[in-house]
Amino acid sequence: MSAQSRELFAREARSERPDLALLCLLLAAEADPEVDEGAMDRAQIELDRLAGMLPYGLRGGKAWASAVTELLGGRMGFHGTPADYDRLSSSLLHEVLRRRRGLPILLSVVWLEVARRAGAPVYGLGLPGHFVVGFGDPEEGLVVDPFAGGASLGAGPAELASQPRTPARTLDIVLRILNNIRTWASTRPEQSGVALWALDLSLLLPSHPASLRYERARLLVERGEFTTGAAELEAYAEVVEAVDEQTAARIRGEALSARALLN
Repeated sequence: MSAQSRELFAREARSERPDLALLCLLLAAEADPEVDEGAMDRAQIELDRLAGMLPYGLRGGKAWASAVTELLGGRMGFHGTPADYDRLSSSLLHEVLRRRRGLPILLSVVWLEVARRAGAPVYGLGLPGHFVVGFGDPEEGLVVDPFAGGASLGAGPAELASQPRTPARTLDIVLRILNNIRTWASTRPEQSGVALWALDLSLLLPSHPASLRYERARLLVERGEFTTGAAELEAYAEVVEAVDEQTAARIRGEALSARALLN
């Protein structure tokens, strides 16, 4: 991703109503240099095309859930498989639109964006270890699982009953996607560059865990960028010192160790 694209990502993330599809496509451009402006336009057009295939005049969450699931999970064949967890492409919107396979959260993005374009009352719902899509009033608990092709979860499962049905915000969805990418890269040392750009984009979001700065500094050291990593560790230690002097001292020790690796 170019500096200009990152600037666009940051600006969109800070806009009054962030565009979920655009943020996902700008994220994908970091992983795939072929995702240029034209590719992003084509992905948006495909979402519009799918939305245009939904029937007119639907009313109520149940009718919308049925229609969107019949289209996306049925006719179009969008769903996930266990093997999709092993592919970075499963976290990239343009690839999910092409392959019609992906992680639960990216398939949910497709469900959300297609349904919203058609005027459906729809929202994303983050569960522990999973992501699903709801229709209608969140209190009704009308939830479908895009990873399972849109199978209805109803209101019965314990995880739904025990979780507040608070619709996921756009930026929460984007951060969760980036977290998934970091998790994918963390088990693949050769993909540390992927982990680094996922961290960089996470830090561009207006709200993110402060600990990501520490994670980024440590990753730089692991990549052999000792001077930069040490400087970022020291900067983070200054922030932490106000609330936890012991942790700050430990992080400064890590910075000293990183600088020693230069000798």
